[in-house]
Amino acid sequence: MGVHRITSPAARAYAARERVIGKGITVLGEASEKVTSLDKKHLEELGDAAAELVPYSPGYAGKILQIVARLFWALAGVPEKEAEFKDVEALDDKLDKLYKVIQKA
Repeated sequence: MGVHRITSPAARAYAARERVIGKGITVLGEASEKVTSLDKKHLEELGDAAAELVPYSPGYAGKILQIVARLFWALAGVPEKEAEFKDVEALDDKLDKLYKVIQKA
């Protein structure tokens, strides 16, 4: 009752993508509330993370994430840059680290 079993590789990839997008939105939202207490290095990393989420974000969500990336980079005082492509697991780890930094701020 209400249990999903993810059995196929495609389903696992979809679930991982959805998980990292959700975590990314959560981390960026938390950071937006504490933006004044974060240093420029972390603001730049948040902009990088937002840009790295774009390939996994469908439609308008991807466009909004690019805007969010630009805003965090502007707050950090760095120019807009081209984001690296990161796999879902690496991006998930990066978001976990940023979340811990945000919680301490």
